Amino acid sequence: MVGLKVMALDRILVVDDTPIIRKTLEEQLRGKRYAVSTAASLAEAEKRFAAGHFDLVFLDMELPDGNGKLFIERVSHLEDKPLVVMITANGSVETVVECMRSGAFDFVQKPFSKMQIDLVLKKAAEFQRAVKVTDYLNRATIANREIIGKSPVIVQLRDLINRVGRTNATVMICGENGTGKELVANEIFLTSNRSNKPFIKVNCAAISEALIESEFFGHEKGSFTGATDQRDGRFELADGGTILLDEVSEISLGLQAKLLRVLQEREFERVGGNKTIKVDVRVLATTNRDLLKAVAKGEFREDLYYRLNVFPLSVPPLRDRVGDVELLANHFLERFAKEHGLKTGGFSESAMCGLLAHRWPGNVRELQNVVERAAILAEENVPISAELMGLVAPPASSSATPPVAAKVSDQPAVEELESVTLPSSNGAVIPLHEMEKQAILEALKKTDGNRTHAAELLQISIRTLRNKLAEYRLQEAEPST
Repeated sequence: MVGLKVMALDRILVVDDTPIIRKTLEEQLRGKRYAVSTAASLAEAEKRFAAGHFDLVFLDMELPDGNGKLFIERVSHLEDKPLVVMITANGSVETVVECMRSGAFDFVQKPFSKMQIDLVLKKAAEFQRAVKVTDYLNRATIANREIIGKSPVIVQLRDLINRVGRTNATVMICGENGTGKELVANEIFLTSNRSNKPFIKVNCAAISEALIESEFFGHEKGSFTGATDQRDGRFELADGGTILLDEVSEISLGLQAKLLRVLQEREFERVGGNKTIKVDVRVLATTNRDLLKAVAKGEFREDLYYRLNVFPLSVPPLRDRVGDVELLANHFLERFAKEHGLKTGGFSESAMCGLLAHRWPGNVRELQNVVERAAILAEENVPISAELMGLVAPPASSSATPPVAAKVSDQPAVEELESVTLPSSNGAVIPLHEMEKQAILEALKKTDGNRTHAAELLQISIRTLRNKLAEYRLQEAEPST
């Protein structure tokens, strides 16, 4: 993962009043290249912590100056708290429960073997690694949380996110590739009451069918070839928080049945295991497919569809929010200039015309890539041209309609008239698009620039009017000529 270096365990503290136990653990841990400190009492342990941080603590339950639980309570308030493994001579159920309730990660009973310590170390390392990866992803999520746009469809989307974010409802996020479905999922997580809990993301399309069940639910040691150790699955890691099933439509029918059970019962078994594990997880899912069609074809379970589709959200394609293109392009240019240490001259008029005219089949992701590439190639402080982005702006006098623009009339038949020319009263030939432009200007003038009223006057939708304004680069206050 770019930008992330995960050091699961490094510094370990051993707290025990028995010299032979301290020495035995210290030698075993140093042999594994851990940095090890020891203490014979709670007071000594406090001094060690005052001198530096520890990732893991082996802590005796009973010490000369107090119970080990007191130490757990103190370190549990630290921002970067260590994992604590209790050492106890009493292995009763009551003692184990007491250790766990006090905040212990695990426990070992005296006398213990080197193998037991090795298993505890491995389990602690995997847990810390998962925690640190989750923290990194959550920080990245917060850094990229803003949904850019002022178009009505984006304003409505943000409102729906705020409404559903505060609940625990399962959300299905639909949209074409590159529209920003994961960004919407991030925003739902950050507005929820689980924002300080794990946010685990699973790309269902990127994991092979043979491994995805293990990724979801974990596996027991020896459950299949290569399963040399027990492993927690993504649902178990997300317990108390949120899981994102990215491209959920790519899950096989067999696994869909098991996923349905998790959504209904909030429980599952690891692969190769028979112990039922209960979890409290909020589920978000994304798809770029029409799942109802997939259901009709027998490719997706109908009951799972309705279980996931509790609160559907549709992320609009960029061609339906053309008014946001300029805002997005400037946002990306500013970001990449900062990231790459570039001095740009903004976009030329031809470049912005090209951006507005392009249909953006790759949506926001395509726009982002085009802007980043152009920012890197552009001369310092020189405006970016349309040619540099690989886009060609339509000539101002052209009678052809740019592909991004909607038709003035909402009737498909008008599309055939886009290149038609009509004679004026003085015999001159007037392109239809010029007449269209004049009609829009007249309507805006009559309604004092009110787009909604102008659209009603022209008998077209407000969306069509917005697209045409972007196409002709018109301003509401521009006088008719």
